[in-house]
Amino acid sequence: MRMIPAMSSRAIPSLAAALLVGACAIPASPPSVASKGAADLALAGPSVALAPDWWTAIGDPQLDRVVADALAGNPSLDMAAARVRQAQAALARQDAELSPDVALDAQVQAARLSGNYTIPPPFGGTVRVLGTGQAGLAWNLDLFGRQKAAIASAAAQARAAEYDAAAARLMLAGAVVQSYAEVARAERRAAIATRTIATREQSLGLVRVRERNRLASRIDVEAANTLLAQAKGALIQAQAARALAVNALAALAGRGSDYAAAIRPTRLPVDAALPVPAVLPADLLARRADVAAAQARVAAAAAGRQVARRAFYPNINLSALIGLQAVGIGNFLDLDSGTAGGGAAIHLPLFDAGRRKADLAGATAALDVATASYNEAVVGAAREAADGIARVRAADAARTQQAAVVRGFAETNRLNGVRVAAGLNSRLDLVDNDVRLLDAELAAASLSIDALTARAQLATALGGGFAPVQEPAR
Repeated sequence: MRMIPAMSSRAIPSLAAALLVGACAIPASPPSVASKGAADLALAGPSVALAPDWWTAIGDPQLDRVVADALAGNPSLDMAAARVRQAQAALARQDAELSPDVALDAQVQAARLSGNYTIPPPFGGTVRVLGTGQAGLAWNLDLFGRQKAAIASAAAQARAAEYDAAAARLMLAGAVVQSYAEVARAERRAAIATRTIATREQSLGLVRVRERNRLASRIDVEAANTLLAQAKGALIQAQAARALAVNALAALAGRGSDYAAAIRPTRLPVDAALPVPAVLPADLLARRADVAAAQARVAAAAAGRQVARRAFYPNINLSALIGLQAVGIGNFLDLDSGTAGGGAAIHLPLFDAGRRKADLAGATAALDVATASYNEAVVGAAREAADGIARVRAADAARTQQAAVVRGFAETNRLNGVRVAAGLNSRLDLVDNDVRLLDAELAAASLSIDALTARAQLATALGGGFAPVQEPAR
């Protein structure tokens, strides 16, 4: 059996010199964009605790069911889950690069051997069967951590994909809550319109009786008819709005019209039990899945930059083989046909026309892009949370003021009714106030839903109970 000679001791100084050259040739290429933190955005408030299933605090079991159906059946989440699996597969592929690669190769072929080459007669110049079979091992030692950096980059990309999936789930849950609130808005407006229709039909009947008794004019009848038509129009609009809202819920759940038809009347409370912070919490950035995803991509880009930097160092591999080589099938099984070898190989490009420098500059730019994207996500998260707090405060204040408006129109309507009954006013004088009263009641119903929607948007802006998983050190 023949052995391939190993690296001689005289090659060691050459190897050391190559390492030194590689280490000294790395350009600086520092990043130019710095990450923003909580202090940069004046985040200093106390933490706000939200459960992962924060929507259950609203208190409507049907809403809980619709959210669960959406999280189980929405196609966008299937796409997010597929991206997670894709990133995990890429990580597994990079992980495998640190392990030895063992392969078995065998080949048998008939060939005419040259009579004027390395194999002498009687084999040279004849057609013979050539057989080879060998097992080989190759192992990248990764002495300078280039592959470990590639693994770190893939691991960070996998975390980013998982955080993207968590953000998609949160956004989907928030969209379901807001669409469900639109169903409740339409139902409340329909209830007000239905109640108003009943009252105005009764009023129209009384006016007609008075007209027959010559106690009211035709103008009074037309005024009553106008008020009734307005209320019926409001009911039609509310019913159409509910149909659209339940269709939106069905789409979010990944279902069809049969699902929409199964949505029963909502049971949302007037005041949803969702926390409302006074100021932006200091841990806001840690509770946002989209911010965590952007941060993971910064880590992936930083590891990718390390891959580019370590390309300047030598690449050292170990290899070994053992097998059989023979001319003729009969010789193939002879022990003297055995061959084996092993050794180390080093690769260090000394001149590449600037390709590695360009790769490093590109990787540094990619890190700056990822950092800038992270900063954009951070600023956006702070603004969304601040907007959410402002919306809740504005909705609550508007509800209080609108309630006073409704009370004012209702009292005016009552006093006008007394004057009409006493013959001091015509029923025509009631039209304007009645129209405004119905509009005010419809607006009050909408503002109560606006308050709930604002709280749901704020819960989403605060991260919806997201907590990043602490990854073990690799």
